[in-house]
Amino acid sequence: MDQVEFADVILISKTDLVQAEELQRLLAVLKTLNTDAALIPIEHGRVATDQVLDTGRFDFERAQQAPGWLKEMRGEHVPETEEYGISSFSYLARRPFHPKKFYDFLHSKQQHGKLIRSKGYFWLASRPQFAGQWSQAGGIARYGFAGMFWKAIPESDWPTDAGYREMIRKNWVEPFGDMRQELVFIGQGIDQALITQALDDCLLTEDEVLRGQEFWRTLEDPFPAWE
Repeated sequence: MDQVEFADVILISKTDLVQAEELQRLLAVLKTLNTDAALIPIEHGRVATDQVLDTGRFDFERAQQAPGWLKEMRGEHVPETEEYGISSFSYLARRPFHPKKFYDFLHSKQQHGKLIRSKGYFWLASRPQFAGQWSQAGGIARYGFAGMFWKAIPESDWPTDAGYREMIRKNWVEPFGDMRQELVFIGQGIDQALITQALDDCLLTEDEVLRGQEFWRTLEDPFPAWE
């Protein structure tokens, strides 16, 4: 998945062995995962060398910004491929997750459509200073420690670069600063309303939020310890 999202040219081999409908569906998925790559269907390994060698297409900075999930997170909505039901959306929230409820959500067998890719950051009430990282590709998923929120770091220790500080401030909303949920989902036939409601149900209630971080740290937290 990382290679697909980073590539500037993607060769699709053995296209003579699949139906045209299957190939078009795969192309639609790849266009959603990587909006900039050249997609080249080939048969028997035959491809013009000028399509893969010395193309002049590669740009490291652009490649870092190319993944569909990252564009969705930045607010650059990836166009939906309606014919195949492929779509993407971002989930944003400014309240922390109840750790047990969110853990159960991640480990639930409930189907919300065919999830191809999801990625982003989450905020557990029991670990209020820290951001968690979520990454899923097909049937493989992982989560873990991502870093500290800037809200938990004294401003005197922030980067001195003006542009970086501006980026921090861009995502700042009081009273919790940059602490937030920010997850992107890409899939086929995914139910955005159902996923959004399920995640909303994982958030702390207003009353729980007002009880403060001392209370938050007492909540049941089945996630492994973050080193």
